[in-house]
Amino acid sequence: MRILFDHNTPRPLRRYLTEHSVDTAREKGWAEFRNGNLLDNAEGEGYEVLITADQSMRYQQNMVQRQIAVIVLLSNRWPRVQQKIEDLRTALETIEPGEFREVPA
Repeated sequence: MRILFDHNTPRPLRRYLTEHSVDTAREKGWAEFRNGNLLDNAEGEGYEVLITADQSMRYQQNMVQRQIAVIVLLSNRWPRVQQKIEDLRTALETIEPGEFREVPA
C-alpha cells in the first residue's frame, strides 16, 4: 500500500510499516500544502492512505468520490502513537477509499 505521512505524523512510525511504501509530505515537497491540495496531490500520485494528526481534517474535507483514505492519529507524540501501532495496522488493513478512520491515543 502507498502511504503518505502528513507533516505532523511522527517519522519513527515509518519503521513499523515496512510492508508498505511510505513517503512524507516533506520528502515530496508538499509540507506547506493545505489539506485539500495535499489530498489532491497524494491522490493524483496514487497514494492510497494519508496518515495525519490533523483532527480537524474530517470537518474540512469532503471525501465523497475520493480514492484516498485518511487515518487520523489522535496524538502525534511518538510514545503514545507507538502504543497504538497494532490499532493503526488494523485500520490500514480494513480502511476503504474515501473513508476517515481515527486511531485513538
